[in-house]
Amino acid sequence: MDFPRALREHRARRRLSQLDLALRAGTTQRHLSFIESGRSAPGRNMVVRLADSMDLPLRERNELLLYAGYAPAHPETPLDGPALAPVRTALDHILRGHLPYPALVVDGAGGLIAANTAFDLLAEGAAPELLGPGANVYRLALHPRGIAPRVLNLAEWGRHVLARLGHLPDLRDELAGHLPDPDPSGTTLGFAVPLRLRSPYGDLRLMTTVTSFATAVDVTLSELKLEAFLPADPATADALLAAAAATGARTDGEPERRE
Repeated sequence: MDFPRALREHRARRRLSQLDLALRAGTTQRHLSFIESGRSAPGRNMVVRLADSMDLPLRERNELLLYAGYAPAHPETPLDGPALAPVRTALDHILRGHLPYPALVVDGAGGLIAANTAFDLLAEGAAPELLGPGANVYRLALHPRGIAPRVLNLAEWGRHVLARLGHLPDLRDELAGHLPDPDPSGTTLGFAVPLRLRSPYGDLRLMTTVTSFATAVDVTLSELKLEAFLPADPATADALLAAAAATGARTDGEPERRE
């Protein structure tokens, strides 16, 4: 892909007019029009300003610079490398601290990086091919051989999951085919769509929170997401405590790493 086309596509996805983007980037619509038509080659600073103005993820900023013929601005450090050792330590600490509630860490494509022992209760019964190293957690959630058969509100909760996959259109289209039509009588908490999951300890109702490293300047770090599940009612909290006791899990135990 060439730079003019990449720029046009990024702008279109963010529903910005040429004038909107030009104003944000501190240039003129005429200049931006020349850049998008290939009549003018932007300098590196202009490419960076355009990327900043569209609030592109770091990976896409690097790609835009490459299309324009410049070196990437942001490093992509291996997660298992020494430079990110403090990150791994912090994530492990958070995963341990969230027990007896499930929590996991995923990369930008939804690949499972690490999970605490309570996550096993969510994944129970899933096909082995959906649970291997680097397994995609979105596919695990919605595939008929994954968690989906145990999800009591699959139509509603599944669409909540799909809404997070705008950057993965192929995966989103694949998983959308597994979802039933929405149930008009489906209920929510009023402020969030809970995961309602059948388990050996009773039906669970779980809320989810997603945490990221907001100030990251490294591609790998910027794409990591920590997803933590919280009980939406006392019965679910009791069930998760019972599950931890039954498996002998300790709330200060080591998380299970899946690299």
